[in-house]
Amino acid sequence: MFKRTSVVDQIKVDTFGFSSIFEIGDTSYIQGYSRALALQRDAEIFYDSEGSYSAYPLYSEELLIPKITENIQTCYIQHKPIIKVKNIDILGVSSSSVLHIGNTKDISMESRVKHFRQFVKNEE
Repeated sequence: MFKRTSVVDQIKVDTFGFSSIFEIGDTSYIQGYSRALALQRDAEIFYDSEGSYSAYPLYSEELLIPKITENIQTCYIQHKPIIKVKNIDILGVSSSSVLHIGNTKDISMESRVKHFRQFVKNEE
C-alpha cells in the first residue's frame, strides 16, 4: 500500500445515509454495495406488494468486470509524503458511499437502481 499521511484540519458532513461509511485511517479492503427501487408517482400511494428485488433480474445478474490483459507498469514517486487539507465541507454521503481519509489497498463499489415513473396522463 502507498505510504502517505493524510492531514485534515476540519471536516463537516451534513448528512450520512443508506449504509454510507466515514473511514479515517488506512484500510486494506473496502466493498460497498447498494440496491434500490426508486418509484416516482404523481401521488404518495404505496402498496404492500411492491418492492421485491427478486422480481427484477437486474439485482441477480452477474456483474461483468473486464479483465486487464495489457501489461501495465507503474512507477510512483511521492515527492511529499503528506497530503494536507485545511477544510472539507460535504452536503451529503448516501447509498453505500465511502468518505475515506487515508490509504486503501483495494476498493470495490457497486450500485444497482431500478427507476419507475408512473404519472397520470393529462387528457387536455
